[in-house]
Amino acid sequence: MAFVELCNTSNFTFLGGGSHAEEYARQAFEFAMPALAIADVNSVAGIVRAHVELREIARKLRETGEEAIVPRLLPATRLETVEGLSMVALPRDRTAWGRMCQMLTQAKQRAGKGECLLRFEDILEQGEGLELLLLPVSPIYPQGADGWQVRAQRLIRRFGAAVSVLMAPCYDGQDSARFDAVAEQARKLGVQTVASATPVMHRGSRRRLSDVLTCIRESLCIDDIGHKALSNAERHMRNEAAMLRLFAGHEDAVHRSGEIAQRCRFSLDELKYEYPSEISVGEAPQQRLERLSREGLKWRYPEGVPERVAQMLTHELTLIGKLGYAPYFLTVHDLVDFARSRNILCQGRGSAANSVACFALGVTSVSPEVGTMVFERFVSEARDEPPDIDVDFEHERREEVIQYIYERYGRHRAGLCATVVHYRGKRAIREVGRAMGLSGDTISALSSQLWGWGSGGMPEQQLRELGLDPNEPRLKQTLDLVDQIVGFPRHLSQHVGGFVITEGALDALVPIENAAMEGRTVICWDKDDIDALGILKVDVLSLGMLTCIRKAFDLIENHHGTEYTLASLPPEDPKVYDMLCEADSLGVFQVESRAQMNFLPRMRPRTFYDLVIEVAIIRPGPIQGDMVHPFIRRRQGLEEVSFPSDALGEVLGKTLGVPLFQEQAMQIAIIGAGFTPEQADRLRRSLATFKKHGNVSEFRELFLSGMAKNGYDEDFAARCFGQIEGFGSYGFPESHAASFALLVYASAWLKCHHPGIFACALLNSQPMGFYAPAQIVRDAREHGVTVRPVCINASYWDNVMEPDGRGGLALRLGFRQIRKMREEEAMWICSARGNGYTQVEDVWRRAGTPPHVLEILAEADAFAALGDNRREALWHAKAVKGAAPLPLFAQELDGEGLEEPPVTLPEMSAGENVVEDYVSMRLTLRAHPMALLRPLLTPDSGPVGKPQKERGGR
Repeated sequence: MAFVELCNTSNFTFLGGGSHAEEYARQAFEFAMPALAIADVNSVAGIVRAHVELREIARKLRETGEEAIVPRLLPATRLETVEGLSMVALPRDRTAWGRMCQMLTQAKQRAGKGECLLRFEDILEQGEGLELLLLPVSPIYPQGADGWQVRAQRLIRRFGAAVSVLMAPCYDGQDSARFDAVAEQARKLGVQTVASATPVMHRGSRRRLSDVLTCIRESLCIDDIGHKALSNAERHMRNEAAMLRLFAGHEDAVHRSGEIAQRCRFSLDELKYEYPSEISVGEAPQQRLERLSREGLKWRYPEGVPERVAQMLTHELTLIGKLGYAPYFLTVHDLVDFARSRNILCQGRGSAANSVACFALGVTSVSPEVGTMVFERFVSEARDEPPDIDVDFEHERREEVIQYIYERYGRHRAGLCATVVHYRGKRAIREVGRAMGLSGDTISALSSQLWGWGSGGMPEQQLRELGLDPNEPRLKQTLDLVDQIVGFPRHLSQHVGGFVITEGALDALVPIENAAMEGRTVICWDKDDIDALGILKVDVLSLGMLTCIRKAFDLIENHHGTEYTLASLPPEDPKVYDMLCEADSLGVFQVESRAQMNFLPRMRPRTFYDLVIEVAIIRPGPIQGDMVHPFIRRRQGLEEVSFPSDALGEVLGKTLGVPLFQEQAMQIAIIGAGFTPEQADRLRRSLATFKKHGNVSEFRELFLSGMAKNGYDEDFAARCFGQIEGFGSYGFPESHAASFALLVYASAWLKCHHPGIFACALLNSQPMGFYAPAQIVRDAREHGVTVRPVCINASYWDNVMEPDGRGGLALRLGFRQIRKMREEEAMWICSARGNGYTQVEDVWRRAGTPPHVLEILAEADAFAALGDNRREALWHAKAVKGAAPLPLFAQELDGEGLEEPPVTLPEMSAGENVVEDYVSMRLTLRAHPMALLRPLLTPDSGPVGKPQKERGGR
């Protein structure tokens, strides 16, 4: 049988492997190898990358009509046990794969994040159906090698011919004798041998990088690496001819690798995802979805469902039923329904979220009439992949939803996706620089020039400007290694909220491990991996503005008796748009940045769809694609609105002929350039992952030739593709923009009609947004809101609204605005307050507030209502000793026995009070700091009074 490499270690053996799994796949293709295995240490994190690469190679061969052997991927892992046994495990079938994943899950959940405590007994219990290639000695646990012989015999008694002994070279001149010894050892055990080069890199040119990875892993400098370095550059992938030369006299071991590969027929394509079943009594998922959707439309349209909306829903439900996606929508509905039952505000977004079905289910509050894209562009028979729905929840309460998922579906059925943390510029420079022995100053200088770093490294002139010699050998090597390591995976982290939920056991699909955060478990594949395998992901995300809006709605209901939801806010309020046209948007979701404030008066939004465009247009994609200025010129009537064809006019009509959304880019490719749905989908994926892979440009020739074939002008085609490339940096889908626009309108409506409540909710939702509490308070006061200071007798932990004595509401700052103040301490103060405190000692005596907290309150001037200024209150606070009063002296404190003689402390100046306000609370309700400095800057005004020339100024 032809040779197959069964033990490739990729860079998903973090800081161990020196090559990407994709590089191994391409190398195997070049060698015409019939199959290959990616076997990372106690992990299957990298195998999907090789699977996708081989699938892409096969696709390109089909398109070009070439005939060549495309290797078959053998999913595998290298098991390292705590007892010192090391072996490669290859599942023969889907059942064996499930057992292997469950074994790894069990071992990983015994340990902390990134660790695995695999025991030999685990393999004996769950190794059925695996081909086990036993290494003579474990390189990770050499101290446990004494019991290797006994454990090998137990393994062979349990699994028989499924066990082989792996024969691997050390490239030290003694391999021939070593192979003979291993063959003899295998003969005594009654098993056969199998040959492997045990590559840690796909080519020998990665030897230096492999040594640097070892230095990073071991916290060594390259000068001190010693015997931990690779002896040579030989541990790379080899073809059959090279292996036969290397294993002369043991050719049967080389050919036996092909026999094992033949027995391992499992493919990742067999991982058919099963949606969680959401079946109620006597009701199938599709029936339940249809019932809930039609009931939801009646709730959304109490005065009657428009005929067009009803038709859209029927069309969507038909397509959902045909593709079997009903359980997906019901799963999302289940999460939203839970959040609604707990009064947690949420809002869905994503490609399928702006459908009529999601509107009816309450997943989103965006009316389906807003969008222009049809449902098939998101849920497509041609793509046959699950739709995408992200749900944003209040950032303070998202954990409740996450824990509900674990409780509702079980940790064996639900887990977060991983996020692969890759080496990027600064980290690569820092870690490689340290490993190569560069000085801290040199590393800092190189890091400071990160923006000048291109694909070819840093220009020589730039290095000379830093005072570095570009021809210095060690520096040249370091820069070359930095270029190589960029893009390498560093470790796994947890996705921000992407949940994989299955009908059966998730750990039979993919291993589950502990995350760093307590109560979280993650799978080892990231969102790109599970997308490639067609596995469902529901994004449970957090959004600070939702917390703010929900708190504002609660305040309106408490003080005005009016109950609002995102869907019930008065629509298209002219006053709201007037406010936005004036760029009065501090604190308003998505349009509070300086760039948005600059654009609002030019855009002059007057409708909800204008806000959709506003959200999407000030993004790197449209800016780099030169879409902003043409759009604004057309909107202002300075440029004629024209379309290159009627077909593209239907796509670009709402955006005045300028593509602003990812969906439009795809439609231009399909309609204008004649892309097939598959090609358009690959373009979509490349747009979404441009920063990682940079493969948008590969579609350029296909796009330009397609546009020319369909009669479009060459300049127009090039401009269109330039705009599409802009999306690669960051283009915004219309579906996401519409969901965000609703939050823009809701937050703007609150700011317009209830500025005090909006400011109060913003402060209670910090940290979030662009602006500090001081700016939020100042903006509220400019809108006529009365803001009152923190008061020991009137404040609570949160900021609150209270009657202002004139029929309105004033904003009372809460204890949360005080730095170093904890919520628990504030709650004790409020609970023990009763009819109010009369002196500083009361707080200590009745609430048990520690003296250091009294000092914090005094420094924040919270005792002003008691008649004590800041210094007097601090004086009284420092007189208090002990954590709490002793019972024996409690009565004496009520009398005059322990009172100190009165003291007179100097008053603090206005400037000193302002400084202390910022030190203690990061804001002030007194004069603006510049108001105190103005007399110094304009000497003829204000109380300072002396002309500049009299003070000797210039």
